[in-house]
Amino acid sequence: MTESPPLSSQELRSLLVETGAMLEGHFQLSSGLHSDRYMQCALVLAHPRHAFRLGAALARLAPQPPDLVLSPALGGVVIGQETAAALDVRAFFAERENGLMTLRRGFALKPGEKVLVVEDVITTGKSTGEVIALARRLGAEVVGAASIVCRASEPPDLGVPFASLIHLPLTAVPADKCELCRQGKPLVKPGSRPKP
Repeated sequence: MTESPPLSSQELRSLLVETGAMLEGHFQLSSGLHSDRYMQCALVLAHPRHAFRLGAALARLAPQPPDLVLSPALGGVVIGQETAAALDVRAFFAERENGLMTLRRGFALKPGEKVLVVEDVITTGKSTGEVIALARRLGAEVVGAASIVCRASEPPDLGVPFASLIHLPLTAVPADKCELCRQGKPLVKPGSRPKP
C-alpha cells in the first residue's frame, strides 16, 4: 500500500469545505442539540483517495498498535475500514439492535484483543462510549479512540486516550435555547442515530 503524506489541520478544513462535508443551516444533531453547522463526513469519505488519506492519518494517532478497529455504524464504517487498512488489521462495526450497540454479521471479539475505536465525528462521545463499553463487555482491551473531527468544545472523557485530526468546536444548544428555532428557520435532522 502506498504511504500517504500527513494531513495538516488547514488541509483537512479545506477538504471538508470543498467536498461539502461542512454544512451550514439549522440542524438537530444526533445528541438532540441544535446547531448552525453540521459535519457530514460521508461527503468527504465518498472520495476514495480522501478516505484513504484520512484513514492513514487516523492510524498514526493510535496510541499503540491494535488488533482491530471497531466503529459505530453508520458514520464510522468507512473511516474505520480505511484506518484498519492503514494499520493492516481487521475492521468491525457495531450496530444498534433494540437501542443497544451490538456486534452482528459474525463479528466477535476475543478476550484481551486490543481495539481502537474509530468514528467520523464526535460531539458528545455517546456512540463512541457505547462502542467502548461493548468492547469491554466482550473482554477486549480498548487502547484508544480517534475521530476525523471533534466538534465538542472540550474533547469528551471516554476513559481511554482520544485524539482527532481536527478540533472544530461548533455551537450546539438545547432546542428551547435555539435562536434559529425562534426565527422559524427550517430544522434538518441529518444524524443517523435514532432519538430515544
